[in-house]
Amino acid sequence: MSRLFRDVEGGTLFPRGSVVCIGAFDGLHLGHRTLVQHAVARARALGVPAVAVSFEPLPREFFAPAAPPPRLTLARAKIEGLYGFGADSVGMIRFDGRLSKMSAEDFVRLALAGRLRAREVWIGPEFRFGHRRSGDIGLLRTLGEQHGFVAGEIAPVHLHGERISATRIRELLGAGEFAHAGDLLGRPYAIGGRVVRGKQLGRTLGYPTANLRFPRTPALSGIYATWVHGVAERPWPSVSSFGTRPTVAGVEPLLEAHLFDFQCDLYSRHIAVEFVAKLRDEEKFDGLEALTVQMHRDAEQAREVLAAQMRAEHQPSTTASPSQEPVDTASPSQEPAHPCVDLEKNPAQR
Repeated sequence: MSRLFRDVEGGTLFPRGSVVCIGAFDGLHLGHRTLVQHAVARARALGVPAVAVSFEPLPREFFAPAAPPPRLTLARAKIEGLYGFGADSVGMIRFDGRLSKMSAEDFVRLALAGRLRAREVWIGPEFRFGHRRSGDIGLLRTLGEQHGFVAGEIAPVHLHGERISATRIRELLGAGEFAHAGDLLGRPYAIGGRVVRGKQLGRTLGYPTANLRFPRTPALSGIYATWVHGVAERPWPSVSSFGTRPTVAGVEPLLEAHLFDFQCDLYSRHIAVEFVAKLRDEEKFDGLEALTVQMHRDAEQAREVLAAQMRAEHQPSTTASPSQEPVDTASPSQEPAHPCVDLEKNPAQR
């Protein structure tokens, strides 16, 4: 039975013991997957639950609130991803002033040995824990001997000779290298969330948007060609703005996705926006008229980018037999079938 917990102290959650993996898990990349799946395999061998432990906010965000590092994955997506990797339970520990001052020894005693009754603890390369980052793999192994668990470290994971890390993925996303970032992530980069109401300025300009809040510092900023997942049987083509909207004096980061030729009401629905290509940086315009002109250009460019991507994906194999029947695929310029009738409420029938 899956369990989500947020505190390091309290009653024992797993009386028969557990196998624990700990990390920031920002991005949930291939290195993270290797760590979690190793812990899952060890848990299955021992017949105990696999527990993935992370922190919210991340320690570096807590200690540098004025200039936090860019975040790749919000808490909800991280929890879902850790379960997706095979974890039986997830600890999304509140990182607050008290935890920041907790010694490495107390963290092990209270959380790992006490609350989780760990039989094995696995961490990634360079992971640190405890006050002033005093805990490393050496100390963890020493404390494990005292508390009855085995500690281990997973070696860095490489792909095509390149070390996989959240730092590297942030760099690639910032440079608009989404295909490369997707290779290291093991999937296309996307941001998910529940659609919220905005100022509806886009609607008045002819570009209604599905808005997702992003309460952390994002790794992206600008205008993008995107696919929106969760509104139809297949991804929906779109153009998205991610940033603080300087033309309208925005403050908090907001992801605004305009879905092409789409009229459904998406408020409160959970969607995911997949990034394909960066079109331009976010900029401040002299007024709404200039902004609207640029939005037309952005939309046309996004359509072209997405159509080109579909054409590339639907190219016939060069190794196919000459007698092989061609695969019937939709034209890259053809829009997907309209999904409004499949939604819980059809605004046209209200």
